[in-house]
Amino acid sequence: MTKLDTTQEPVSDDRASVLPRAEIDHRGQPRVRRNDYSVLQPPSLGEWTPTLSVSVVIPAHGHPDKLALVLASLSAQSYPAHLMEVVVVDDGSPEPLTLPPVRPENTRLVTSAPGGWGSAHAVNSGVEVSSGQVVLRLDADMLVYREHVESQMRWHHLVDYGVALGHKMFVDFDPSAMTPEYVAAEVREGRAAQLFDRESADPHWVEQTIANHDGLRTADRLAYKVFVGATGSLHRTLFDAAGGLDGALVLGGDSEFAYRVSQQGAVFVPDLDTSSWHLGRTQMQTRRDAGTRYRMPFVANRVPDFHLRRRRPERQWEVPLVDVVMDVDGAALEDVDATASALLSGTTPDIRLWLVGPWGELDEERRSPLDEERLDLRLVRETFRGDPRVRLAGAAPGHDPQVPFLLRVPAGVALRSRAVADLVDAANKNKAGLLCAPAPGATRGDGVLRMERISAYARARHLWPDAAPEELDRRVEEVYGTHWMPGEDFVASEEEAQTKPENPEALRRKLDHALAEVERMRARARRAERKLRWFTPGLARRALRKLAR
Repeated sequence: MTKLDTTQEPVSDDRASVLPRAEIDHRGQPRVRRNDYSVLQPPSLGEWTPTLSVSVVIPAHGHPDKLALVLASLSAQSYPAHLMEVVVVDDGSPEPLTLPPVRPENTRLVTSAPGGWGSAHAVNSGVEVSSGQVVLRLDADMLVYREHVESQMRWHHLVDYGVALGHKMFVDFDPSAMTPEYVAAEVREGRAAQLFDRESADPHWVEQTIANHDGLRTADRLAYKVFVGATGSLHRTLFDAAGGLDGALVLGGDSEFAYRVSQQGAVFVPDLDTSSWHLGRTQMQTRRDAGTRYRMPFVANRVPDFHLRRRRPERQWEVPLVDVVMDVDGAALEDVDATASALLSGTTPDIRLWLVGPWGELDEERRSPLDEERLDLRLVRETFRGDPRVRLAGAAPGHDPQVPFLLRVPAGVALRSRAVADLVDAANKNKAGLLCAPAPGATRGDGVLRMERISAYARARHLWPDAAPEELDRRVEEVYGTHWMPGEDFVASEEEAQTKPENPEALRRKLDHALAEVERMRARARRAERKLRWFTPGLARRALRKLAR
């Protein structure tokens, strides 16, 4: 390891530097299955030679006392100084921030770019002006241990599709308790753990999730949920592929960004070999209910498997849960209508239906209305052009990286109302990157319902960029798994298909009518009983005597 030379003068605030860019061939990098990163064997701390450069981006709003301690701890990192830069982004602080004397030698202070505000926008602003091959986001209230940067960077030297999550503990902050000089000295000597009392510190809630899933190795599709703010890192190429943070999200942007990163096929690794002190409590600790209330609509609109979104299963959202693709070229209107109507009226309304056909062949020239060659195609277009969830496409769409699943379904298959929900549940239960279910009675294409997990295909394409389309399914089997099951579980029987399903409101009216009829008949029976007793006063006694004989 190269030791930091603290005698060098820091870089001036306004001078940008370009960090070295090591050429690492990732073509032979390990291939992680789901989120089981056991195949990755990072070197021990201090016993390796780093080559990748890293940009530590710190969004900051006020609290210069905390920022001074954070920069002091970064000034004593074990990671080589010539491979690390720190970019502090002043996100509209009430009093403009300045850089304190104790800081890393390559530190810059910039202001957040025009056109937005909040930590997500500030992070994007910092990444834009940085040059490291890896981006490490660090909050401005995170006092880190000596090996904090080094420990996360080990994983990025192994794979370029990994996300490292740094460990942290929450402590009360007293600005008069220690000076930046003292912090830098203690961190440099490896005594950061003694700066606060660990017994009185609060762990982060993600620790329980990590422990419950064997260090996230068995977390599968849910691993991204622990990548929330404070400290974490990923390759710049992965950051860019995910599109950076959504600057429109003032709160909850880290959760939404983590979801989009996972959709790129990322593997999430909790780095537990070092730690950091979070100076003070977070908003979600002090005002949890208010924070959750604010985040819910913003995150739910963008993250289909957000847990609070499931409380509104009847609603359509900005990002659908499933893209459904159906080839309608040459299909009869009745077949398309049977399948499309089952999908659109099913229990999963947040879908987007793509009807794929040669729509460009339809024109408005004079024709024989009942005998034209593309009659059914024209009727399909007219039938569904008014539904906002339906798209008419000339070719099958590619994978939308914001949508978790793509379902390919043949026209003419009579799906059950819960088919989409059940296919999603089956894919998740069986941890499948590809779920296939042969549809009974299907006469078009291969007749198979195909539920494709988009994140699994993204990883396969990343690891095998030259793979032909027909080979990609086999690669998905390697990195995620394929599951086959009977199509009867999702397709209605002939009798079910002929029985038109009734909506809940109609069934409720029938039930109310039946209950009213029952009450009416009971009242009629009571009146008849009273009349019988009135007109036949000894009838019961005579009947009993006859029975006794």
